[in-house]
Amino acid sequence: MNASAAIKGNAWVFGDHVDTDVIIPATYLVTSDPAQLALHCMEGAGPGFIDKISPGDIIVAGENFGCGSSREHAPIAIKGAGISCVLADSFARIFFRNAVNIGLPVFEVAGIGKGVADGDSLEILPDSRKVRNLTKGAEFDYEPYPDFLNEIISAGGLIQWVRKKG
Repeated sequence: MNASAAIKGNAWVFGDHVDTDVIIPATYLVTSDPAQLALHCMEGAGPGFIDKISPGDIIVAGENFGCGSSREHAPIAIKGAGISCVLADSFARIFFRNAVNIGLPVFEVAGIGKGVADGDSLEILPDSRKVRNLTKGAEFDYEPYPDFLNEIISAGGLIQWVRKKG
């Protein structure tokens, strides 16, 4: 992902305190294959999420997204499902770092959890640090990543970044 490229997709909204067991239930932790994990992405919130989404869609949540167990499987499942990024009022710190480490863009955006509905068309503009809800005509600001996090995400994750740096 190019850290300055705009991201567009439709929203799938979840509430506060979405834990890693909701994102990828523990039953499926026997693999780390992104395609297999993707089949069960967000299954803890209800079956069939993978059948409803389109590539590039965006997960939106309230406070503390990714809380619970520290498992890299959660962001791998989200990225494997074709979700372009996750927007939340806040993230559990370990989920945030795991997402960055596998190259999944995550943005802390104050008020986003209550300002977006399922199906809203969203556009994230990294250069101006804005999220636009194209459906409702609303705009949200967010704080930028430090440069080194942008580099990691742009490289596709921490391993790719380290390989690139040599």
